[in-house]
Amino acid sequence: MEHLEGNSHMEQTESIPQTEQIDRIQQMERCLDRASKALMRLSAALDEYADAQDALRQLSNYYGSDLWKHDIAADSAGLLPQDLKRGVLSEDAVWNLLEDVRDLKERMREMVTILSSFLSR
Repeated sequence: MEHLEGNSHMEQTESIPQTEQIDRIQQMERCLDRASKALMRLSAALDEYADAQDALRQLSNYYGSDLWKHDIAADSAGLLPQDLKRGVLSEDAVWNLLEDVRDLKERMREMVTILSSFLSR
């Protein structure tokens, strides 16, 4: 009986027009290429993000601290060089970055759920 089922599958495959089969294989190759490239880019981005965790921790600890307030006061008093990059002293730049981190954390949590359901098939 198994032998017949195998032949039945072969007969079904042979009955599909070759152009349809080629189109399907080409489409799946495009899917494989796209997914492989996306996975490589995501992996590289995750590595870079992991490397930035110490910088994020330092920034989070600095933001709103007494040192941060002291640096803002020094800037307001004109005690810092005019050409000093000072985005870190603005409330919005750091706050927005930390909010983006929180949003990314939620997106990653959602992706884990999606991946878990996909991989459990």
